[in-house]
Amino acid sequence: MIRRFFCFICICLSGFVASVAGADGTGILPDSKLAARYFGNDAPWFEQNIPFFDCSDPQINQIYYYRWQLYKAHIKDIGARGYIISEFLDDVGWAWNPYQSLNDATAFHINEGRWLHDPRYVNDYIGFMYTGGNDRHFSESIAAATYGDYLVTGDPSVALKNLDSMIRIYHQWNDHYDASKGLYYIEPIADATEYSIASINASGGRDGFLHGDSFRPTINSFMYANALAISRLATLAGNTNASAAFAIDAEALRDNVETNLWNDNLQHFTDRYKANNRYVHYWDFINGRELAGYVPWAFELPGQDPRYNAAWTHLLTTNEFAGPYGLRTVGPGYQYYMRQYRYAEVNGVRQPECEWNGPTWPFDTTLVLDALANLLNDYHQDIVTPDDYMRLLKQYTQQHYLGGRPDLQEDYNPDTGKVIVGLPRSHHYNHSDYNDLIITGLVGLRPRADNMLEINPLIPADPHSPNAIGYFCLENVSYHGHLVTILYDRDGAHYHKGAGLSAYVDGQLALAAAPLGRQSIAIPAPVMDPAPDAVNLAVNYARKNFPVPSASTNNSSGDLYQAIDGRVWFYPNVRNYWSNAGSRAATDWYSLDFGVSRQVSSAQLFFYSDNDTFKAPRSYTIQYCDEDGNWKEVVDPQKSPGKPLANGENIVTFRPVTASKIRVLFTNPKNGTVALVEIKVYS
Repeated sequence: MIRRFFCFICICLSGFVASVAGADGTGILPDSKLAARYFGNDAPWFEQNIPFFDCSDPQINQIYYYRWQLYKAHIKDIGARGYIISEFLDDVGWAWNPYQSLNDATAFHINEGRWLHDPRYVNDYIGFMYTGGNDRHFSESIAAATYGDYLVTGDPSVALKNLDSMIRIYHQWNDHYDASKGLYYIEPIADATEYSIASINASGGRDGFLHGDSFRPTINSFMYANALAISRLATLAGNTNASAAFAIDAEALRDNVETNLWNDNLQHFTDRYKANNRYVHYWDFINGRELAGYVPWAFELPGQDPRYNAAWTHLLTTNEFAGPYGLRTVGPGYQYYMRQYRYAEVNGVRQPECEWNGPTWPFDTTLVLDALANLLNDYHQDIVTPDDYMRLLKQYTQQHYLGGRPDLQEDYNPDTGKVIVGLPRSHHYNHSDYNDLIITGLVGLRPRADNMLEINPLIPADPHSPNAIGYFCLENVSYHGHLVTILYDRDGAHYHKGAGLSAYVDGQLALAAAPLGRQSIAIPAPVMDPAPDAVNLAVNYARKNFPVPSASTNNSSGDLYQAIDGRVWFYPNVRNYWSNAGSRAATDWYSLDFGVSRQVSSAQLFFYSDNDTFKAPRSYTIQYCDEDGNWKEVVDPQKSPGKPLANGENIVTFRPVTASKIRVLFTNPKNGTVALVEIKVYS
């Protein structure tokens, strides 16, 4: 009974979807062993939420699970507004305060998170972005990603709820629209790509951080995709006028990008200057190719005109984009290729800052692999193949390592593979996606609005290719409210389920072992049964008003608020905890003052351990302050696990109490320090 009770509590606290939890999936992979291997004590959250994966490439396996760990680390609890996804673990000066959110990588966050079993993380994040969170700090394709989320979940309610805000924000971008050209323009830094060709050239080669407004393939592709998504959502909402109007907008953007941003001389989609000064002139093309020229395909903007296929030859050319260690954002023929203009000073040492004049960026690599997957699935061409997709995916996989361990950074030198920026803020950077590429590309699950499961794995057919994948299994991915497993085993010897491609829906065989290639399988209608969401009462990311933290020791605000900032991770190279360092007492406590009486009945505690200095406490109790100012232990506490756990989740439930103050009192470990990463409290 206790075990079932705690499973129910975990589900309620996370907002887990009951329909998925209750569905019958497959048991081909050893999920519990994989979770323990890759996530240690934090395994339960991942067992409940992620689709498990296995393939013949061990590096892809490791980075697949690392990226889910990284994603969870970037989930930020903001209390009554739910969850958002961050870009940096640490605070940065240009983020939108007090949330520390940024909108440039939001589409990636949605694309990645839509595959979690619990939809609340992405649902809340979409709602946040459409209730003030999208400050248009950067160009974005959030409406398109929101529609893409619907294609996975089969549930349009979240998208339709925010449709009016989508339309409003879309029209706000008219301040970057040139009606005479029918195109959007933007300053490269507002396109999240400072020191691009346009901005460097507009400065005469002297700078490039600001200025250089241009008509870019990027923002115009984003706006095309957003218009198309709004049109399709308006159709679902029964708004035929809006649907028709946005379909017209999308088609006009497509025509104008194809007509005006295709550069016949460079055989590529390139910027044209909006800026006009002594260095650059309005409507001239920039004088070089950029990786950003592939972004139109990431949203299937170009038509089937075969002349556009020529652009893809540059992707494979070693003196263009194909660097030995990553895709170059600008080819080495550009006169300012890899020139370092900007630096940051860290502890008196000058370190390079972000630039897009050649470095390889996971951000652009993600978009290119999305574009390449679309090209291979939906276009007619003979330049690139699934072998190229896998080769570039493997190259991108290798970029995730730093000193032999997974730690994704901001950007890299494509010619040496070394990290360029490497600032303290750069660790475990969430400015791209990866697992969505595995699911939609390598495995080939292509999301659709209808009740069809489409599969087209992008792996080489030649078993002798160095990029070949001999087997893979994506198990129990949530798709349209069903649990789907997709399995490929070249000779049937690995999984013993037959040779070829197989698929299961809710545990039932839906596709018997078949040859590689596109497969379409009818599936039942979407199943929707959301569980109620719990609200964390112990959040104060703004460090103002209530709740107010205090502790028996180390009462600096910089330390105290770390434990109620809504962020949970256990990375040793990025601190995120309050600790009782220096304490010689047998017990210590951490307290919260809510300012008003609150009913509470459960809590979650997260302790950090480095297996050296920091350790879990020997024991802990939850206490509340009664009306007379006395601290009392809560009644009938039930803990999971029974003993304090470090680098994972500790859940304690108890009889409801009403109090304005609560605290956790813990017994200190022998020869160790307690580090409290986060405390969460629920009514």
